[in-house]
Amino acid sequence: MENWSTYLTPGPIERQLGLFCLGVGEGHNPLAATPERALGCHAAVLLHEGSGQLLHGPERVLHEVQAPALFWLFPGVLHAYRPATRWQHSWVLFGGTATAALTHLGYLTPEAPVRRYADARPIQRAFAKLLRVAQTSEVQAAAALYDLIATTAEADSGNELVVRLRAIACRPLSIPQYTEVLGVTVEELRAATRQASASTPQEVILTTRMNEAKALLAESDLPVAAVAREVGYEDPAYFSRLFSARVGQAPRTFRQIGSIGGQRSSFRSRRDQPTV
Repeated sequence: MENWSTYLTPGPIERQLGLFCLGVGEGHNPLAATPERALGCHAAVLLHEGSGQLLHGPERVLHEVQAPALFWLFPGVLHAYRPATRWQHSWVLFGGTATAALTHLGYLTPEAPVRRYADARPIQRAFAKLLRVAQTSEVQAAAALYDLIATTAEADSGNELVVRLRAIACRPLSIPQYTEVLGVTVEELRAATRQASASTPQEVILTTRMNEAKALLAESDLPVAAVAREVGYEDPAYFSRLFSARVGQAPRTFRQIGSIGGQRSSFRSRRDQPTV
């Protein structure tokens, strides 16, 4: 792998995309510690080969590193590399107003800068695409950045459990009952949702139910009361209040103006599908 880099200067219009690329490159590090420094933007570093440590944060915590691994580096946060073997890596510098929301949602994690993956191939493909398109199109680069961030989130260990929770979220169960079905403890479920989406099990369940309710309202002729039951609420009045507060429209209003509309079809509920 040869050392190469391309630096970009997005203009005012490109910066309105909310997420923009500032530079990309590939290269290798010799067997020598790098100087401690802090970036002025965000960065992602994909380690293809090598092992060692990442020094990170004001307390200079040393994180063990073994390829394949991904580093998230934040602006103003001290870091340095301590290779034990030669490192080969790809990198991207990026910024934009969307980084604050992505951090709040748990996609960018300053407290967990090093991520290890059993299967890094999806991340490697997403990174390779980003390196390619960043040199030709600002819009494609922004899309590729989102794809890379989403791909890393999908590969995180807590994501599988959250996917399973979403699959059964429309069942009218309590949190302890959900954990019994999933075969985990309440704390394990909380940790998984916190890691995968920076939220709580209750928030994941509520969001899933609202998404399912929107689909039923848009794609079926089910009465609102029946939609409420399908997504786990026996009281249609409570469901309507909750839907209105969450979506900003009453269920009947959403059915009229909040969806594409058109031909109704026989809609298969999430609860009819195999789940766990």
